[in-house]
Amino acid sequence: MSISTEGVAEVVEERADVDRTDESSGPEVGKARRRKEDQRLITGRTRWTDNLQLPGMLHVATVRSPYAHATITGMDTTAATSSPGVVAVLTGQDVKDSQGSLPCAWPITEDQKAPPHPAIAVDRVAFSGEVVAVVVARTAAAARDGAELVDVDYDELPAALDLRESAADTTLAHPDLGTNRSAHWVFDSAEAGTGEDVEAAIAQAREDGVLIEREYRQQRLIPSFMEPRSVVVDPTGEQFTMWSATQVPHILRLMLALTLDVPESKVRVIAPDVGGGFGGKLQVTPEEVITFLAARHTGKPCKWTETRSESLLSAHHGRDQWQKLTLAATKDGTVTGLKVELLADMGAYLGLVTPGVPILGAFMFNAIYKFPAYRFECTNVFTNKTWTDAYRGAGRPEATFAIERLMDELAAELGRDPLEVREQNWIRHEEFPFTSVCGLEYDSGNYEAATARAKELFGYDELRAEQARRRESNDRVQLGLGVSTFTEMCGLAPSRVLGSLSYGAGGWEHASVRMLPSGKVEVITGSSAHGQGHETAWSQIVADQLGVPFEDVEVLHGDTQISHKGLDTYGSRSLVVGGQAVVKAAQKVIEKARPLAAHVLEANMDDLEFSSGTFTVKGAGEGQEGVSITELALKTFAAHDLPDGMEPSLDADATFDPVNFSFPHGTHLCAMEVDTETGESRMRSYVAVDDIGNVVNPLIVEGQVHGGLVQGIAQALWEEAVYDEQGTLVSGSFVDYTLPTTADTISFVTDRTVSPSTSNDLGAKGVGEAGCIASTPAVVNAIVDALRPLGIHDVTMPCTPERVWRTIQDSGSGGGATLPDAQPHFDEGAPNQDQPADAGQEGGQA
Repeated sequence: MSISTEGVAEVVEERADVDRTDESSGPEVGKARRRKEDQRLITGRTRWTDNLQLPGMLHVATVRSPYAHATITGMDTTAATSSPGVVAVLTGQDVKDSQGSLPCAWPITEDQKAPPHPAIAVDRVAFSGEVVAVVVARTAAAARDGAELVDVDYDELPAALDLRESAADTTLAHPDLGTNRSAHWVFDSAEAGTGEDVEAAIAQAREDGVLIEREYRQQRLIPSFMEPRSVVVDPTGEQFTMWSATQVPHILRLMLALTLDVPESKVRVIAPDVGGGFGGKLQVTPEEVITFLAARHTGKPCKWTETRSESLLSAHHGRDQWQKLTLAATKDGTVTGLKVELLADMGAYLGLVTPGVPILGAFMFNAIYKFPAYRFECTNVFTNKTWTDAYRGAGRPEATFAIERLMDELAAELGRDPLEVREQNWIRHEEFPFTSVCGLEYDSGNYEAATARAKELFGYDELRAEQARRRESNDRVQLGLGVSTFTEMCGLAPSRVLGSLSYGAGGWEHASVRMLPSGKVEVITGSSAHGQGHETAWSQIVADQLGVPFEDVEVLHGDTQISHKGLDTYGSRSLVVGGQAVVKAAQKVIEKARPLAAHVLEANMDDLEFSSGTFTVKGAGEGQEGVSITELALKTFAAHDLPDGMEPSLDADATFDPVNFSFPHGTHLCAMEVDTETGESRMRSYVAVDDIGNVVNPLIVEGQVHGGLVQGIAQALWEEAVYDEQGTLVSGSFVDYTLPTTADTISFVTDRTVSPSTSNDLGAKGVGEAGCIASTPAVVNAIVDALRPLGIHDVTMPCTPERVWRTIQDSGSGGGATLPDAQPHFDEGAPNQDQPADAGQEGGQA
């Protein structure tokens, strides 16, 4: 078996040109610059929201329901109100006419059902952790003490907890709706005119081909960002000023105005340094509304900062799907059709983009493969759990997991190497641009090059030989090799496409470039960083565009009064959309400077060249002096000798609406050693070769890839939000919700190939979510590959030692390894909802 190496030399050589590390000379784009932000971040000279202390500031604490579903029959706030330091107690009844309903910006169907979503529950709670009262006090401790004294009476109701039972309306999460089904969304390639009839392909495969039918569980995850959520609201000026640890200050400002009936001009939102988000801060939260209400009620600045337990309990969760998949192929392994049926758990309410998360995945189940026929069908279901929303990758990891698991299953059915079957079916590099069965145009890519490089770094053939030896010797510890050849759509997204999907906003981004009289440059960006390194990357881009020193560029963001226009940060859109807006603004600055340069040089504008920050006259001799753009900035400020009709400003704005998504891709290979006696799975090696187009800063890219890998691997091996039979989150602390540490991971081998994007001037593609999308199926495929001799074709995530061990026991086969005679000891975990019978009934952490 071999992967075509055509094009490998070119892309590897191109990548070498990109990875310049000399910070003293040459273009900035491509340099591994250390991040400007890090000096203040790691030395504590930054300002997180919880660091803010305003004169007269009060503190907010919340009272939360212990029940998943109940009516509120009474509430006594007397003791809390008279508690030392308490200024006010607010209940749902107190604010029911002023709190509005939290927004959902993505109604995916016209008949989508959605219950009202109050920030403070009024007469009924729909999940354990929902806020039922708020205490405002002079200190945080006094607020917490007061919250303990609020006495709430509940009448507990039956709770909808199991996703599949909820889809059947066995118990209603919201009785007033009459059903748990929020929306039903379908894409059919035959109906859309982008492909053939999938049922015909399935029928043909059933008759004389290969049919793979599987069900996979995407467990519920919790975005465990470094900085807990925090909000400060100051109502004492001419505006309400909110500081929030948010990814979306511009969207938050608009939604607060609409929800609370406040003029948008009277709301200013500031996202200071934000310590991570992963989609978990892409939200308009109840607590932001609550803190706003508390400040408006008291007339004083108010602060709320969550505890880590509150974060795990009530910040939105991610994933949580049942996937039923059918893949049709011919006997020679050529895929002919793919059918996807999803149940997606919305939780108790619809958050900002909750309904649309599965729809983002709808266009990626076909991945890099040339499926002639495709159908996707999704039912969004309410349960009495914390609501779900975007989590790193948002729909694309779920899709990539499913298709990459299926391609392994197809290879196993055919008795062939999984890479060989993938190569047979993927889009070849000479076929780009390629229109997928979903109607998306993939602009560029080279799957052959990325895979060939990954195989080389991984030692694929040698590891396959070792695997064969272990199987032949009936080794207790079996070796499995996992493959994930993925693509994703990011750079969310052309506004017209979002409009066709009923999304409530566009996909554009805004930027401004200001030339200061001193020659320094200010860049104002609508994309709001929460750890991505925008200040560094944007400085590199502008330094090259304008020919100014990297150090002379200042990047401002995250404040709606400074950056008045923007759509913020999510969906790996910052560079390919926000960065492109910066490029366009810088190009406008150059064009605004051109008439003045011509005036100074006494030349025709058409005869000018601009390079390395200086205008010169074409064809002039070597000794000719030009004029730099920084000199022109000062001349513009003075305005003593400007061309007639020229305004005294070089500043420029640009709003960029992408013409297409960007489509990064890559090949990830994982080797796992699985002890068939204990179920312990250890990662032996991991190689990731990604193609993200041209790279602005390799150091930032490496950080994004490493972080994404760990998150995806954590879903495969450790992380899961677990509820008990009453709907209580029993993995509500980091004792029970198992985040990986450095001790749990290995050193990854990473590399890149380069297929520049054609949809932006930078040639860049997104990287923020790639590692998280690709790594989960690579790890699970490796574990399943190790256990195939036992007749095992799936292990439900997370693949804890206990779950792997129980899967081995339930297989009932000695396979190629000796099965243990005695059950090993495991720490007992809480019962896990929604697990298939063959995965074992205990889902606690081992």
